[in-house]
Amino acid sequence: MTPDRVMRASAAAALVWLVLVQVADALLPGDVVLDPLVAVSPLIACAVLSPRTTALFGAAAVAVTVVSGFVHDAWGTGQQWVLLADVCVISAAAVAICVARVRRERKLARVSRIAEVAQRAVLPVVPAFVQGLAISTRYLSATEDSVVGGDLYDCSLTEGYTRFIVGDVRGKGLAAVEQAARVIRAFRQAAATKESLPEVVEDMDSYLRLFFSDEEFVTAVVIDASTPGVLTLANCGHQPALLLRANGDTELLDVPPAVPLGLGSRPTTRTYPWDEGDRLLLYTDGLTEARDQHRAFFPLLDHTDVLRDDSVEDALEGLMERLRTFVPGGHLNDDLAAMLMERVPARVGSTPVTPDGTAGFAPVS
Repeated sequence: MTPDRVMRASAAAALVWLVLVQVADALLPGDVVLDPLVAVSPLIACAVLSPRTTALFGAAAVAVTVVSGFVHDAWGTGQQWVLLADVCVISAAAVAICVARVRRERKLARVSRIAEVAQRAVLPVVPAFVQGLAISTRYLSATEDSVVGGDLYDCSLTEGYTRFIVGDVRGKGLAAVEQAARVIRAFRQAAATKESLPEVVEDMDSYLRLFFSDEEFVTAVVIDASTPGVLTLANCGHQPALLLRANGDTELLDVPPAVPLGLGSRPTTRTYPWDEGDRLLLYTDGLTEARDQHRAFFPLLDHTDVLRDDSVEDALEGLMERLRTFVPGGHLNDDLAAMLMERVPARVGSTPVTPDGTAGFAPVS
């Protein structure tokens, strides 16, 4: 239910309560006093509505109590004044509670915005086009109110090297976010300086072992697309990349997996031809281990048709929509990071790469 509908429902409930109390008061014997119950109306309002609206319901409750005193000819007794004071105090308390709630919600909203900015700073912006590659990325967090988690992706675009990574840190929560940021930092410093992909992975592993505990590690697939027409892959205990050929063939790239990063990873690489129109999907286990209501896993190979849509952006979004439809309620049980890239003619979206790899790139959502 949307916030607007919740507010309308709360206002309706508070109003209906006032009406019901008056109807009951008219039907019950005169010795049954229901005036204190009208104070429930502003209490209902204070849970969701604004302080001003809550005050209006409080004023309505007080007015109903005053009118009820005249109807029952009770203003000659001290009891009616006690009832009126009771309704006034409860209504004032409801307004005070509402004010405190609104202030807390505003503070929480500010903190949430700051947290979202901080989390997005961990997740890099990947260029939409670079030197003959069209790229799209997606990140779906399984944690409520969280933008990112322990899954990650990144690219390193420097003079002479075009490299990518998709990985999954063991664990969840803020600790996983911290380690994911550390993995990205390790990748950037290694991918920009090391000549071969095994050297990149080994340098990352050496760096991460300084910070990881004995039970911490990260699975990852690392890609080198520096040479036009060639892809070199290293797999560190991660999900296999999915290659979709322009001729319609589909292949899970069977790169011999090494142990995950942080555990002494020494990968074996494999090289594949990379022709125009070919696409490559990198993903974490949040995709292939998503389950439907019957506990069946998401059949990725049954959905490769959507990955051949006109643009990589539409293709990857189409896959995410199918995944949301597949899982109950559209909610994942694990974080998901995915990257879809296609080799395109170099003139399409090509941008000279500066030493820091930042010139002229369009961000991908």
